Amino acid sequence: MLMTGECPYHVGGVGVPIFPAVRVLVAEDDAGLRSVLARGLREHGYVIDAVADGSEAVLYAQTYEYEVIVLDWRMPKVDGMTVLTRLRQRGTRTPILMLTARDTHADRVAGLDAGADDYLTKPFDFSELLARIRALQRRSSKAQPAALTLGDLRFDPATRVVTYRDEIIDLTSTELGILEVLLRRSPSVVTRLSIASHVWSDEADAVGSNTIDVHIGRLRSKLRGTGAVIATVRGLGYRLEQP
Repeated sequence: MLMTGECPYHVGGVGVPIFPAVRVLVAEDDAGLRSVLARGLREHGYVIDAVADGSEAVLYAQTYEYEVIVLDWRMPKVDGMTVLTRLRQRGTRTPILMLTARDTHADRVAGLDAGADDYLTKPFDFSELLARIRALQRRSSKAQPAALTLGDLRFDPATRVVTYRDEIIDLTSTELGILEVLLRRSPSVVTRLSIASHVWSDEADAVGSNTIDVHIGRLRSKLRGTGAVIATVRGLGYRLEQP
């Protein structure tokens, strides 16, 4: 089971900071545990893709950009250790947290030597999983710029705070996700599909409706007067620029 010292599969009531609009891949073959992990992480602001076997894990990891991958050791089709080895051989640098019931010293050494960044044995407490994911986020953020800026507009990836001339701009988690993608690629055009895949767990729902347009419209309003303009590039997507 998932927890120690709590009711099985209980994920509420954990008083921890939220990191919104961060995409995490969860690869776990146990349907109950997979559902609990996905639900609990979503409740804490993460965008989650959850898969049931190793072959899906490899496919998703090569398709999307993740901040952290939570990877079960024992999975059908392709086991977690093989997934880990393949991803590292193909140049994937995303932090990977291994989940497993294998708790011997030799198992831990094997997992870490294969390229895992952290190792958590079952059963575990959900709050510890959150803490380890946050630690991996902090570790990976060291390779990123301290802040993303456009003129006097500033976005801090670590704190998820947006400011304009030291005044905080209040954005929703979805708006933060969109702005981060646009800032990271500015002045290049960002396609609607790319925005959807980074910000929504099911990008098809966002692309196939006016959801993106609605959030872009709200974000434009909140950025008015900052000197940052979200330009529509017809037939392609959006670009963040200074007029």
